[in-house]
Amino acid sequence: MRLFFVPLLAVALFVVPGPAASAAQVRVTSLSALQSAVDKANPGDTIVLADGSYSAGSTLSIKRSGTSAAPVTVAAEHTGQATITGSKTFAFASGVSNVVLRGFKFRGSAKLSVPAGAPGNRLTRNDFQLSTDGNWVTVSGDDTVVDRNVFQNRTTQGVFLQILGPSGAMAKHVHVHHNYFYNHQFSGSNGGESIRLGLSDHQSYTADALIENNLFEKADGDSEAISVKSSDNVVRYNTIRDSKGYIVLRHGNRSTVEGNVLFGSGIRFHGNDHKIVNNYVANSGDRAIVFGSGDEADSGPTSKLHDRPDRVTVAYNTVLGSKSVIDGDGGDFKPKDCVVADNIVKGTSGPLVTLPGGSTVKYEGNITFGGSAGIPSRSVDPKLVKDAAGLYRLASGSPAIDAGVGSYPFAAKDFDLQSRSGAFDVGADEFLAGATRVPLTKADVGPAAP
Repeated sequence: MRLFFVPLLAVALFVVPGPAASAAQVRVTSLSALQSAVDKANPGDTIVLADGSYSAGSTLSIKRSGTSAAPVTVAAEHTGQATITGSKTFAFASGVSNVVLRGFKFRGSAKLSVPAGAPGNRLTRNDFQLSTDGNWVTVSGDDTVVDRNVFQNRTTQGVFLQILGPSGAMAKHVHVHHNYFYNHQFSGSNGGESIRLGLSDHQSYTADALIENNLFEKADGDSEAISVKSSDNVVRYNTIRDSKGYIVLRHGNRSTVEGNVLFGSGIRFHGNDHKIVNNYVANSGDRAIVFGSGDEADSGPTSKLHDRPDRVTVAYNTVLGSKSVIDGDGGDFKPKDCVVADNIVKGTSGPLVTLPGGSTVKYEGNITFGGSAGIPSRSVDPKLVKDAAGLYRLASGSPAIDAGVGSYPFAAKDFDLQSRSGAFDVGADEFLAGATRVPLTKADVGPAAP
């Protein structure tokens, strides 16, 4: 195999012979050569752009598809060393599938989108810091993967990453993982989320999105760092620190918020049939977990009002704060048929749980300590010990060990992903040897992550 350099067009062709179709690696040193190579790409081909800064004055169109086994890859030759500036950027054509966009640094004014009808594409190891307002990256294609990117440094209105879909539906099975969301400092009252998953008029549509293992720091552009406005999603194993933004189920039903580690942040929810389970929430103030206000009993498909929480289960969380650690917003329509079970709620004053009068909530198995409980509970020191990663865990002799009551099989793995057995231990941590969970750091996410 030989690597050929063509100086004028700056294109090198690397051909891998074999009994099946050949795969080529093409190296280019200009955007015009990049466009030419992308226009000719076949499944398995990789087009790499040499290190440097390139001003895009026209759209870089991606019209050639790969396959799931042999995607077309369009990449920076070295991650983070090819910078795209200017007024244009890459554009996925409708119908394009199995294309990987990898390793670019985006510093222009053009927003990036994966349209509806463009399934199975991947955005990986890119660095987004655009010079524009609005939504920097919008994903509407099914089965899109957004992983190991950094979205950083903005003061303008708009979200870092928006997930939508075609008219009358949501993009399905979008997977967002190991990204670093950093320093959103929009100072307005609304519209500065890090991730927005749907819109109010998409709330009744199933997305089946998975948002996991992402790190959020200084997510201050909105009170919602992750804003979910669709149904049937999972938000798990993320770390949020030094941020005013919460994980918020703003609209939609049947989502799960599981195993997240939050410092100075929290979880708020509206809607029906959610599961809030195995989360570690440490908020030095109050309102670490919030039953959202009910402006209506059940939201219509296009309503922008706050839906009353119905049949939401908050179980096996470790929640640390001051007072009103688990709180309710109130509203005319109170939480109905909800469950608060087997949580450790530790504060410094009380009451620790303050849901509005008229709420219909089943309380069982909770341990409260550090203030008046506010609910029927077992008021006893859970004997939490701070580990090397800064997480408060159960210690030998804790009254939380084997104290769980009720049947909550969806909590069968604790926040370390260790299997619980017998009577579960109250809180997010099952007292087992070999706990390895640590909060995510910058080394775990973004373009240089494993």
